[in-house]
Amino acid sequence: MARAILSDLDGVLVDSHASVMRAWRWWAQGHGIEADPDEWVEHGRPSGSVIGELRPDLDEHAEAAAIDERQARDVAGVVALPGAAELLAPGGPRPLAVVTSGVVPLATARLRAAGLHVPDVLVTPERVRRGKPDPEPYLLGASDLGVDPGDCVVLEDAPAGIAAGRAAGMHVVGITTTLAPPDLGGAHEHAASVAEWLSRAWPRGSRR
Repeated sequence: MARAILSDLDGVLVDSHASVMRAWRWWAQGHGIEADPDEWVEHGRPSGSVIGELRPDLDEHAEAAAIDERQARDVAGVVALPGAAELLAPGGPRPLAVVTSGVVPLATARLRAAGLHVPDVLVTPERVRRGKPDPEPYLLGASDLGVDPGDCVVLEDAPAGIAAGRAAGMHVVGITTTLAPPDLGGAHEHAASVAEWLSRAWPRGSRR
């Protein structure tokens, strides 16, 4: 039985896709990029790494900060996904950390917009040198919770996050809100939502 849960945010706990795409379209228009962001934004990676590959001539940190700030101000349509409220509620099934590629202001803005509890442990780009798919964010989350990586479950909806969880030596559940199971092939198991996984892993009455 896992002793702790480490969860990605976007696509796992909240649906923020519309807000994300609005920000990236705004950025693309400002830089003369005609291709739709759906074609080149890789879900689950920090904004700066996407910008660094697409436009290495720009200051990726400044550009990422502008995108993140716009998303934090534009939370229209950000909603909680099934099972998120139960997972994040104080006294939930297991100690929990949210491990996200969004900076603290963005992560907290989305959690609050969705009416979700902000957990005590947030692992964000401000705290790591290497983001997903590197295992550093998940290893830091386990350390913050005082739990061995092998005793952690990771909830992820993107290949980069699944790779990070696997590299950290954790049990990875692919949440299929964003991609189909074949696209999340590195996961140990799959679930349609956090709610489905919770009902399977910890039936009501047995969650502590």
